Amino acid sequence: MMINNRQGHRLAVQVQGLKNAPVLMFSNSLGTDHGMWQAQVAVLATHYQIVTYDTRGHGESEVIAHTTLQNLAEDAVDILDALNISKAHFCGISMGGITALALAINHAERFHSITVANSAAKIGTAEAWNSRAVGVEQHGLAEIVKTTHTRWFSEHFDYAHDVLAQKTIQSLAMTPSQGYANACRALADADVRDQLNQIQIPTLIIAGQYDPVTTVKDAEFMHQIIQNSQLEILAASHLSNIEQPQVFNQALSKFIQSI
Repeated sequence: MMINNRQGHRLAVQVQGLKNAPVLMFSNSLGTDHGMWQAQVAVLATHYQIVTYDTRGHGESEVIAHTTLQNLAEDAVDILDALNISKAHFCGISMGGITALALAINHAERFHSITVANSAAKIGTAEAWNSRAVGVEQHGLAEIVKTTHTRWFSEHFDYAHDVLAQKTIQSLAMTPSQGYANACRALADADVRDQLNQIQIPTLIIAGQYDPVTTVKDAEFMHQIIQNSQLEILAASHLSNIEQPQVFNQALSKFIQSI
């Protein structure tokens, strides 16, 4: 379905699972879409109402200029409002993970918990993100698609023979260049390091042992500052939910059930 956010732009939203069960909302990484959560939805839809969506500028959602981290967080709240959901558990990976942090800081009353997977309170550097945005605007995503598997998956994972891994790489190839570039600029300015100590709601931090993008060190930094947090380190690279779906699902289920 399509919903309109507070700026009147269209976001693609999917609702699955049990109607009156607790709500679990998933937020995708940069250059992917809601389909990246297939291995989680398949297992968790038997116990929860699952809301997935395509982050603005990704998948079927509208490309929206001048995107900030605050916008990414507000989009999630707008989706809950449109679905008449007062409170949810939120799980985001990478860009979705820093979105989760922003939600816990500014919209805590709407969430039972957040899960921050393969993310950081500040991801990368502003210079790198801004130059990537310009590169993608000028040359498209083909070059990034070629090398993506080296960042998303570890050498211990046979991504070439994993259907979901292949579909996710394909979703990167299909992402609108401008949507991707706008998200890069949002990440360039996104930095919640000084606000982490404001987070009160239960927080699960998931890191990938082999993740070169958002490192175990990034995860440990968040874990030290967020009082009510747990840390799980998986034998995976950046898309740990695809590389280690069973372990990811177990960690997430156990955490949500403990609340």
